[in-house]
Amino acid sequence: MANPPSIRFLLAHPAHLVACGFGSGLSPLAPGTMGTLFAWASFPLLRLWLSDFEIIGLLVVCFVGGVLAVHRTGSDLGVVDHGSIVWDEIVPFWLVLLLCPGSWPWQLAAFCLFRILDIVKPQPARYFDEMHKNGVGVMCDDLVAAAYTLLILAIARFALA
Repeated sequence: MANPPSIRFLLAHPAHLVACGFGSGLSPLAPGTMGTLFAWASFPLLRLWLSDFEIIGLLVVCFVGGVLAVHRTGSDLGVVDHGSIVWDEIVPFWLVLLLCPGSWPWQLAAFCLFRILDIVKPQPARYFDEMHKNGVGVMCDDLVAAAYTLLILAIARFALA
């Protein structure tokens, strides 16, 4: 991974602040994991203030806005999918948490699955990662990881029922 940008870079433009997960992506060690942990830690606040329907609306806005913020930040950093850009982990993991059973074992399983799938990038995630070098590609490959995570969790829940 390229070196994380500075706090000055983070605060230079609102897109940088969002794309870098409000600073969680500045971690020199495993920034994607830190971004996902930020999503996990912040999700209870969304639950506290918003209904499921409002969270879905927020996720749509965050995804579309994220495409723009991620693209701008990647352009400014000179690397489309710079490691410090973690909004692509945050928004899809919020979706996973919304649809995942609320107990911590299920959420921990979701966290582990999502991180593995984000790293491995099974198709079509790899397609978005390799063929769309822009904000859309960056956001969509993690959305695919979220979909696979939810599918595996649904199968596990069915098998355990």
